[in-house]
Amino acid sequence: MIAPLDAGLLPAGMRSRFIQNVNGLTMHVLEAGMDRPGQRCVLLLHGFPELAYSWRKVMPALAQAGYYVVAPDQRGYGRTSGWDPDYDGDLASFRIFNLVRDMVGLVAALGRTSVAAVVGHDFGAAVAAWCALLRPDIFRSVTLMSAPFPGPPGLDSPQPGTETIHQALAALDRPRKHYQWYYSTRLANDDMMRCRQGVHAFLRAYYHYKSADWPGNRPIRLAAWTASELARMPTYYIMDLEQDMAQTVAAEMPPAEAACTWLPDHELRVYSDEYNRTGFQGGLQWYRCRTQGIGHQELQVFHGRTIDIPLMFIAGVCDWGVYQAPGAIERMQNRAGRDVRGCHLLDGAGHWVQQEQHGRVIDLLLTFLSGQDGGGQDGGGTKA
Repeated sequence: MIAPLDAGLLPAGMRSRFIQNVNGLTMHVLEAGMDRPGQRCVLLLHGFPELAYSWRKVMPALAQAGYYVVAPDQRGYGRTSGWDPDYDGDLASFRIFNLVRDMVGLVAALGRTSVAAVVGHDFGAAVAAWCALLRPDIFRSVTLMSAPFPGPPGLDSPQPGTETIHQALAALDRPRKHYQWYYSTRLANDDMMRCRQGVHAFLRAYYHYKSADWPGNRPIRLAAWTASELARMPTYYIMDLEQDMAQTVAAEMPPAEAACTWLPDHELRVYSDEYNRTGFQGGLQWYRCRTQGIGHQELQVFHGRTIDIPLMFIAGVCDWGVYQAPGAIERMQNRAGRDVRGCHLLDGAGHWVQQEQHGRVIDLLLTFLSGQDGGGQDGGGTKA
């Protein structure tokens, strides 16, 4: 059995441990503030291709402010076990409703009936949003990062996988393809695991390319879900048709002398060691559920239902994730959320906002949490 994460890799005051019998999983979590079991709990959910470790810069500060902070390796990731790693295995276990059930089970396993906040980044934001919509009695507030929540799909929305956008992208003068559908292919995991540059260098380039360090990240609102509009995004979202993801990001590998201040090499090694061990397929299963519509009809049942608990959105100014689904940020603000208490776009951050600008994220989270009972405060920052 795999051991907890080495304590020497974690900031002071954090620990790694396993929690048994969480919706069929043995769940690996990072914790801070565990010496305050009676304090309010904050649950932090990572995205792809990350781990609970992505919250290492945020957790100690929240704990110091008096919160008990928990970040799991979600289903398919890191040191959490009990999930099916086979491409042809139990795909439905990765659908959104079951990912929410994982979090409900984790809260119960922690001996709690509710948490003060669920905070999600990237694909973790989708899980956090559905936690908030489905069980507001358990998840008392929600912060979404990088991926706005547009609300449940309409009853007449097409089943994913029936779109004609892929043919239109492939027919462009510069033929392209959408990264989520690439991630759904059988070859995607091997493309990244067996890439020429190795997993460590692949992840360095991937994180760099989607960060504020890459000068080409100057996002704009897209007018519509059309091939010509989507093709305005960088190739980590709308890929060149004949390239895989490892080839795509290799061209943007930063020079060796360009040390990354927000993700130094020894921290990057934590990610690459884990993915070298597990592969990427667990996280890719989430994309397959989305692109194949696994659980889509379940989600449609909640069409028209809103998130009624306090909601905050945080992303980087240089994050294309805010706009990759045209209109999503507007729908979140105007329809999906009934109590939106700020949409903040932070200078100096791209997609990895809680790592690139962790100090500002901490300030916003603490203001949001402390202001829930009094209507909340606007923590400032550029508005979306």
